[in-house]
Amino acid sequence: MTECPFGPFQRRVRIMLCVVGLQGALIACSVPVREAPPRGLIEPAQAGAVEASIAWPQARWWADWGSKDLESLIDQALAQSPTVGVAQARAKQAQSAADLVAAGSSPRLSFNADAGATRYSENSIYPRPIAGSTQVSTSAQFAGSWELDLFGRQRASVQAALGERNAARADEQAARVLIATQVAQHYVSLARLGELLTLSEDAIRQRSASLDLVSQRVQAGLDTRVEQRQAESVLAQARTEQQRIREAVARQRHALAEWCGQGPQALGDFLPPLFAVRGEGLPAILPADLIGRRADLVAQRLRVESTQAGVEAARAQFYPNVNLVAFAGLSSLGLDRFLDLGSRTYGIGPAVRLPIFDGGALKANLAGRQADVEGAIEAYNATLLRALREVADEVSSLQYIRLQRQSQAEALAAAQAAYALALQRYRAGLGNYLLVLVVESDLIAQRTAQTDLKARELTAELGLVRALGGGYREEIR
Repeated sequence: MTECPFGPFQRRVRIMLCVVGLQGALIACSVPVREAPPRGLIEPAQAGAVEASIAWPQARWWADWGSKDLESLIDQALAQSPTVGVAQARAKQAQSAADLVAAGSSPRLSFNADAGATRYSENSIYPRPIAGSTQVSTSAQFAGSWELDLFGRQRASVQAALGERNAARADEQAARVLIATQVAQHYVSLARLGELLTLSEDAIRQRSASLDLVSQRVQAGLDTRVEQRQAESVLAQARTEQQRIREAVARQRHALAEWCGQGPQALGDFLPPLFAVRGEGLPAILPADLIGRRADLVAQRLRVESTQAGVEAARAQFYPNVNLVAFAGLSSLGLDRFLDLGSRTYGIGPAVRLPIFDGGALKANLAGRQADVEGAIEAYNATLLRALREVADEVSSLQYIRLQRQSQAEALAAAQAAYALALQRYRAGLGNYLLVLVVESDLIAQRTAQTDLKARELTAELGLVRALGGGYREEIR
């Protein structure tokens, strides 16, 4: 009986169908059921932020603060600060990691060549004339492979790596915002100390004049040594306070130099004026759109997307891994026949890998990736809520500080008038020195409060600038 020529082919088809069916059954048994999605991202509007769109602060907000020194220091810090350099290095590392993952989805081609002399045993499996002779074996071969991403594992891995890269770039921007606001903060602190140093010098002159007046009255028999000793004591206290302020100025100047990427003595005797610095002013509304421009918040959201892609990559590992492998080249025993047509060698075929039993490693990996998503979402939500709280804090501070400055201006005017009147009465012999000391101390306290409130106002505005992203605009994709 003649055998059907299609028989072998049909048998091969049936075998392949059985293999495919078995693989499908194994996949159905091994792939876990999708779990319910974790808690979602909180939207700014859900937390009470207003929906609108304004441009505040500007990308180079420090250029509008009226200080060329501050502008120069921040620009220098952004160019030289090691903190920015570290963030840039991390962004480059993340880019390299993304490139490495992306390379895994591309076809690969390699070339191998070797040649070597071998003496073959006379008592082995080789026949004569090979047995007992020394032969040169040569080979040259191109080998290629390509992983067929049928179930999206490579695509998900690439998306996860790109998400981490983009998050690292956003972290770099966050570092730049931090540097700019920290330099401005130290600048304001140094300017405040400069104003306090000026006030201490005024206090010393004022109390020296008071001591001279008391000494004249003692010599005239109008006051006792008690008043003179009191005047000497408050003058010594003023000089002690001045030295304390000078110490704080030196330390603050060193800190500012460090943030600018310089040595502690780089700024010399630099002491900026406080009241010449002006902020940008508070916008009428602070919409949710501004919150979304924070680079650290953008980085957290990108990490959520990256971890979600990592879950898909972990899930795809339960499916078969299919590689297409091919090679072509020449191989011969002896150099004289290396380039003969008969020395050619080639092959092509698929390679399939399907995990069947791994002790639960894949399920554990998937569970870990899902936990990463939950952690990333909670980190994003925490960052958002902290951002909203920081904005609310700084807005409240700005509003109340400005009201305080109005009241304090009235108190300062009253203290100046009271001091002038008390000193006039003391000169005329109508008042005692104790009253002069009390009024003088109140005047110094009011002038100090004026300086502190100005510094606090600028500090609160810096906090608001930082809380709203520091002028960060571009959303990295």
